[in-house]
Amino acid sequence: MKSIRMQVLGVLGGNIATAEEEAVAEAVGAMAARCDWAVLTGGGSGVMSAASRGAVEAGGLTLAILPTAFPGGGYPNPWVHLPVFTGAGNARNAFNVLSACLCVAIGGGTGTLSEIALALKNSIPVWCWRSWGIEAPTGGSPEDLRIFDSADELLDALEDLMA
Repeated sequence: MKSIRMQVLGVLGGNIATAEEEAVAEAVGAMAARCDWAVLTGGGSGVMSAASRGAVEAGGLTLAILPTAFPGGGYPNPWVHLPVFTGAGNARNAFNVLSACLCVAIGGGTGTLSEIALALKNSIPVWCWRSWGIEAPTGGSPEDLRIFDSADELLDALEDLMA
């Protein structure tokens, strides 16, 4: 029997984002959708909303692991097809990254940093653009962490991986 399970791209980033960060998140979401990957976010505004919007407008599926137990406070954003209400607050970050095959971090605050660390701890690759960089105390970056200097490099790498 052929598997019908979709690949899941976790898009990590803050509720507050620059216009450029949102544009890149939207392009990432659209690319994932065109390649038949589901887009998973934390369901808020900013990068999360932009990635979800890009996926929906490209005909893709979006889901969000939400910090709240009920709709409200901007959760879920209007582009989420499948909201998962947890009531778990920031603890939901673990479920976000553990459900993804790959995480892309764009900008973000300390919540994004926690997701990056949780993903790396669980050997889930993280690709970052204008986000956190991590270096081990002994030097060097973790093996599963990839930092991109430009949005075009990130999008090209995603296209190569997802195609």
